Amino acid sequence: MIFDPLQAVTGDDWLQTRQGRRLYLRQEKLILDLVAPVAGESVLDVGCGSGNTLRMFGRKKCLLTGMDPSAAALESARRNLGASCGLVLGNAADIPFSDNEFDVVTLTGGLQGSANPQKALAEAVRVSRNRVFVGFLNRYSSAGTGQAVRNFFGFPAASNLRFFSIGEMQTLIHKTMSGAQIQWGSVMCLPGPAVALLSSLEDLFPMRNNPLGAFVGMVFSVNYTYRTVQHPVLNSFKLKARERAAAPEAVRDMLREGKP
Repeated sequence: MIFDPLQAVTGDDWLQTRQGRRLYLRQEKLILDLVAPVAGESVLDVGCGSGNTLRMFGRKKCLLTGMDPSAAALESARRNLGASCGLVLGNAADIPFSDNEFDVVTLTGGLQGSANPQKALAEAVRVSRNRVFVGFLNRYSSAGTGQAVRNFFGFPAASNLRFFSIGEMQTLIHKTMSGAQIQWGSVMCLPGPAVALLSSLEDLFPMRNNPLGAFVGMVFSVNYTYRTVQHPVLNSFKLKARERAAAPEAVRDMLREGKP
């Protein structure tokens, strides 16, 4: 089961509040700045919920696909996005798409409800051919921890919400893709009267890499070794000369070029 914190944060009810709208606009700016989508690129949002993240990429003229384990969430996304978006029922740990199918894969909170975030991240890398974006709530944010953050974002006390520190997420990414060059940023999210003050300070003194930001986004490029044929495939099969003719075209090309 995938739980999408960003979807909860940017739900219709939340967006009706001044605080929710301010937060959503800041998250949107952060995500688009980091991902830098180009018109015509294909985007898969894993754990898409009712489609708020996809909507921002739609405004950039990207080709949209959403995936979620909840049929109800997909129905809401279908109402919000219309026929312009392909929607698929699926789980983050077993994404039902081919290798390298999308230019951009986003997990805007999906890892925080995944029983196996490492597997979910590996699947996102597998189906991407260019870059992966991960969004999560910061374990050490200035908004507080534990129930304080649940209350702020409107989650029930019993919600199965996983927090990550910035360092933990960087480690998770590097375990999935060694040597990944990670760019990241965060958004300050403080409740009450502090919202207006802190937002004004953020406008005057932008600090994208704020370690105390409540919502953190990270993006990294997918290396060539994860495109179409991964090293474990080559290593496990140890293709011999007589077997090369039956190998996929991409494998034969790599073997001809002398790549491991």
